Amino acid sequence: MRAIILNKPSLDALSQIELPDPSAPQHGQVNVRMRAASLNFIDLAVAKGQYPGIVFPLTPVADGSGEIIAIGDGVTGLKIGDRVAIHPKALWVAGRPTAAKANTMRGVSLPGSLLEIATVDAVSVVKAADHLSWEAIATLPIAATTAWNALAFADAGPGSTVLLLGTGGVSIFALQLAKARGARVIITSSSDAKLDRARALGADETVNYRKFPDWDDEVRRLTDGIGVDLVLETAGPDTFTRSLAAARQTGLIYTIGFLTGTKFELDLMPIIVKALRVQGNNTGSVEDLGRAMQAIGAARIEPVIDRTFSVADIGQAFRVLAEGGYFGKIAVRLDW
Repeated sequence: MRAIILNKPSLDALSQIELPDPSAPQHGQVNVRMRAASLNFIDLAVAKGQYPGIVFPLTPVADGSGEIIAIGDGVTGLKIGDRVAIHPKALWVAGRPTAAKANTMRGVSLPGSLLEIATVDAVSVVKAADHLSWEAIATLPIAATTAWNALAFADAGPGSTVLLLGTGGVSIFALQLAKARGARVIITSSSDAKLDRARALGADETVNYRKFPDWDDEVRRLTDGIGVDLVLETAGPDTFTRSLAAARQTGLIYTIGFLTGTKFELDLMPIIVKALRVQGNNTGSVEDLGRAMQAIGAARIEPVIDRTFSVADIGQAFRVLAEGGYFGKIAVRLDW
């Protein structure tokens, strides 16, 4: 079978190779013919050598979707032909993680999604909502799981206000899922065109942070001085202090990204005085993805895909991810 490997930490080190066809799945396993993948910031960090502990060569990309083509003994609830998303956290099925469960990950410590046939534990796949395309299914495991967990952790619903920073994959899923849960959504971007698209998806208020450099003041104005219940913090040092300021008393800062770095000096007083909660995130479990999938199916949410690339253009897909400027997700058709 064919696969893409990353030979070293460089976007120029991606190449197609031939691998032996997989054997029949063992007890508790399934073979999945991979149909699509999608890119996340962690994939870029791996490809650039910015993620610790990577051993090269590696089959990259955490998120993927496909069709079950073989089933091992002991597997229940699945059948040949089922369309599934493969959760990248292969060992984290449900509940609180251990370090091993959280850190064992497809495309990082395990082979990723850029191959023709994957052999995986059946407990790590989630059946897809019927209305979704292969590419749409592939966008869900990291981004939709993370967005769902942020909203669930904040208990966001009617009467809640959610602030989303930027228009990347997690923020757009959080917008769609928050509206399905009945929450009010404020979203930021430097692009009026992207903010118009966000409004078309249901955003209640938008803030262009180029026009409003003190965007936390604008957020407080939009909430009558109260602040928001949840900030989905995607950037890190450049935005974190303003995120604290934009949150209401007892609000939640759900920290998922480090686009502007990982280290900075922090004033603890806003956290203490406002009794804020700061919550990190490492995606979530297979069970969490299942809940997000149920919500997406019930609300018939269509994942927003900015661009779809052929597997032959995987290097260009990574470069678009690195350049930024996209809205939603970047998908890859595994059209070998």
